[in-house]
Amino acid sequence: MKQNDRGLELLITEKHAGQWLFSVLKSEFQASKPVITEWMNQESIQVNRTSPKNNIILKTGDRLFIDLQEKTDSTVVPEYGEAEILFEDSHMLIANKPAGMPTHPNEEGQTGTLSNLIAYHFQINGEQAKVRHVHRLDRDTSGAVVFAKHRLAHAILDRQLETKTLKRTYIAAAEGKVKPKKGTVDSPIGRDRSHSVRRRVSPGGQAAVTHYKVKGYHPGAQLSLVELELETGRTHQIRVHMASIGHPLAGDELYGGSRALFHRQALHAKKVSVVHPISGEEIVAEAPMPADLAHFAETYFS
Repeated sequence: MKQNDRGLELLITEKHAGQWLFSVLKSEFQASKPVITEWMNQESIQVNRTSPKNNIILKTGDRLFIDLQEKTDSTVVPEYGEAEILFEDSHMLIANKPAGMPTHPNEEGQTGTLSNLIAYHFQINGEQAKVRHVHRLDRDTSGAVVFAKHRLAHAILDRQLETKTLKRTYIAAAEGKVKPKKGTVDSPIGRDRSHSVRRRVSPGGQAAVTHYKVKGYHPGAQLSLVELELETGRTHQIRVHMASIGHPLAGDELYGGSRALFHRQALHAKKVSVVHPISGEEIVAEAPMPADLAHFAETYFS
């Protein structure tokens, strides 16, 4: 398979000769049925420079080309500003989200989100791409967020979330001395019926698993520095799980944390590891800690 500025190209050899087009798209490009349907509707598939109208049988020497360029405008409004880009190529982007900024708009025309900055980044670089976030962070959580630049990359990265091959590592300040120093919280999470925003551990909730490792404890501040990895990605998962074991995050008033040292939940997505949707190589991006957490770590744990 070859890559160029617009998409992917495959020369059909004896290996694929006699196979149906859609079968090759699934096996060689990891394209799901919805992706193939969209490609057909957009005429993004070409066989020997012609867009087929339906599924066809391929033969030796055929040149199969997939145009990955978006053909519709993004609905996210570009907003002037500079996003901190941790990794970028033609297929995906990883950015460092500041605390206090939503990941994406919740209504048409909304600005002030990381997605608006990414839309502006695409615009000034001449890229016609929809802004497709693969996962999100809470407004007051900082750190690495993965974006896909086209429909195929988005579908593949979404599957990585489901199969847990997209890995996210967080750093947090939790109240009290967390024991044991290494463990797993495996508790389902559901909505709190008494509060429209809050979540809680609930037997009828969705499965949620968080692994944690204590990196240090400061008796004066009575805070633990904790590294966490998500196996699932429920809303407020780390915040709910840490509160459920008696160690709410510092600054997280929603779940019982004190704001004595932090004015937001002390949580940062410090690293993300993904398998590149096209090349298959491992991509690891690390997001520098924001000033408040960096100062805390240097003051109490250096």
